[in-house]
Amino acid sequence: MATDNLVQIDRLTFGYDTSRVILTDVSLEFPRGKVVAIMGLSGSGKTTLLRLIGGTITPQSGTILFDGERVDPTDIDKLFALRRRLGMLFQFGALFTDLNVFENVAFPLREHTDLPESMIRDIVLMKLNAVGLRGAASLRIAEVSGGMARRIALARAIALDPELIMYDEPFAGLDPISLGITANLIRRLNDATGATSIIVSHDVDECFQICDYSYLISSGRIVGHGTAAQLNASEDPEVRQFIRGEPDGPVPFHYPAKPIEQELGLPG
Repeated sequence: MATDNLVQIDRLTFGYDTSRVILTDVSLEFPRGKVVAIMGLSGSGKTTLLRLIGGTITPQSGTILFDGERVDPTDIDKLFALRRRLGMLFQFGALFTDLNVFENVAFPLREHTDLPESMIRDIVLMKLNAVGLRGAASLRIAEVSGGMARRIALARAIALDPELIMYDEPFAGLDPISLGITANLIRRLNDATGATSIIVSHDVDECFQICDYSYLISSGRIVGHGTAAQLNASEDPEVRQFIRGEPDGPVPFHYPAKPIEQELGLPG
């Protein structure tokens, strides 16, 4: 049964072992047709959330619903059917370096469909055209820039017209022009296709410009959520520190450790 949320996460807890809990009792909603950001510091559990939605890891407790059905990593057939409905833009593109641009975008079409080559060719060229790189179809991956590689990876992510597109740090390492192009593409493609987009990022300005809603995660818990205006107006110290990039606040600079004097064997 269809709901307003394409993805819903309810009271989810996850850790790789009992001594290192990554996410604690988090609940998030991703409405259909919207662009939603998950922001936070590196290591706060953002990418782990994407892996949980994709079913590559299993939570200790809580539920993840995709289009009203529970994501179950143990049900392989159902999991593969779910993955057919989502696209993923990996943090560094994850392009196949031994394939050219055209073949990279064609890969999911050949893997998941029985379309004739003539139709695959047309789809690939249309997807590359959507990201402004139809003219680069014959180039090798070693011949394209970092910004172009990110756009090629985006063309591949949308090759199957997914209902959900997940972006893992899509703005990392991009120059200002490439960053702006990528951000605009994410918003434009989302609106044109009616897809739901989840963006994992720590780039506050770009997320606030293109996202309908944002979650702020810190130390595995949700510390704030809302529209850009709501988060900018938040009086929560942790939210304010992250949004403004302040060095001093609830989030410490140092990872927990013994006093340095003790580590170095110096007198106290």
